[in-house]
Amino acid sequence: MDLLLEGLAAILRLDVLAALVAGSVGGVVIGAIPGVGPAVAIAIILPATFALDPIVGLTLLLGIYGASMYGGAIPAILINTPGTPVNALTTYDGYPLTRNHESRRALSLAYSASFVGGIFSVLCLIALSPVIAKVAPLFGSRDIFMAALLGLVLVVIAHRGHSLAAGMLVCFGVFLNTVGLESINYSKRYAFDQSWLFSGFNLIVVLLGLFALSQAFLLLNRRDERKPLPEFEGNLFSGLKELFEHKRVAGTSSAFGVVMGIIPGVGEFLAQFFSYTLAQKLSRRPELFGKGSPEGLIASEAANNAVPAAAMIPLLALGIPGEALTAMMLSVFYVHNIIPGPALFQTRPEFLISLYAALFLVNVLILVFLLTTTRTILHVVRVPSRFLGVSILMLSFVGVYSLRNSMIDCAICAVFGLLGYWLKRLQLPIVPIILGMVLGGIMEQKFRSSLARVDTPLDFIDRPVSGTIFAIIVIALVAHFAALYYRRRHPEASHG
Repeated sequence: MDLLLEGLAAILRLDVLAALVAGSVGGVVIGAIPGVGPAVAIAIILPATFALDPIVGLTLLLGIYGASMYGGAIPAILINTPGTPVNALTTYDGYPLTRNHESRRALSLAYSASFVGGIFSVLCLIALSPVIAKVAPLFGSRDIFMAALLGLVLVVIAHRGHSLAAGMLVCFGVFLNTVGLESINYSKRYAFDQSWLFSGFNLIVVLLGLFALSQAFLLLNRRDERKPLPEFEGNLFSGLKELFEHKRVAGTSSAFGVVMGIIPGVGEFLAQFFSYTLAQKLSRRPELFGKGSPEGLIASEAANNAVPAAAMIPLLALGIPGEALTAMMLSVFYVHNIIPGPALFQTRPEFLISLYAALFLVNVLILVFLLTTTRTILHVVRVPSRFLGVSILMLSFVGVYSLRNSMIDCAICAVFGLLGYWLKRLQLPIVPIILGMVLGGIMEQKFRSSLARVDTPLDFIDRPVSGTIFAIIVIALVAHFAALYYRRRHPEASHG
């Protein structure tokens, strides 16, 4: 009880409440602006959070992460343009409802489904915490090494159609992490006697380049178009009541989001895809999907908003981020010497309670804010692309320079910005590079600490946990290559 009160007291501090409001409101606005998205915003804000208390910084970032998906539904429904990439499926049924003069109904359904998904995932996180606390100490260095390897494998497999490119980019990310002085013997690796390479590539510099600068370059290359304000008709509160008519869809979609959020390297896209497909198969009116089905809208929004809190489970329990945004948050933990993993549940339980409470309040704040201010938020849809591009460019360089007052960091950031721009133009994924850097670092650290207890390679999988994870890796790879072989032998099935 004392721990609960201590954790709740921390969340009621003025600075934490300010971060809650700023993250929730700012995330909605960022999500509603097509072309920005949470990754860009978090990458820009990340350097500033290092000076804040850890609960304040993480509350701000989590608010932006969760709220942007709520906000991304607004342009997806009203102008058929997803505010964030994960709101793409929302356009399938949201925009047809707008064309049928039911825009407020669509928005209300999206907000309600997002709220249910968000709250459900927070409750799952809270319920799983005691289980995680008991299971986590079973994970030794070899187990965490294998779990990180599983994360890399799943990252590659999750990028269907780009598996080879994703695999190469993961390896590139792992390589980037090896550049500089290694931490044991301080030997130089791939530095070529260049002093600016001795400290390696800073994760935040690479993040800002790949996500923020690349997006700025894309926006600067777009032609500004004056977008008319969309029509806005209906009752915003109607969806709250209508959602109860589709409880099964909301529940199963939220559950899919939680499961996909827990699995490293999967995330919102597969959660949405599976939820939407299942909802269509189980629906009494599947012919409405893609033409304004409320079930389709609920399935896509509940699934993607259930992911953020669920993605914190592998991060908190094992210190293994499942995707780019939790990888960014991992750096906040490290800066403040809070190491996610098995020991965190024993050493800082009050911190975890504060984090759970923050996630819960973020969803409540977002829903209240959206139900009262949606008409005002519509104006951000009209922000010119080039103005956004210039703003992101300026803020990114300010953030990079503030890290170490280094112009070399700015130059490195610019190079990675160009790389990210090139990858985006080729429609290749960027996330594998970041996860390769983060998970590669974890793998190297755990590999070194395991060597004292390892005589042969088979000793890495002689423990129950590491052996089970290795079996999952083998099954996942076999299933992936079997699917590739089947699609090659039956190309008509992949198009059908």
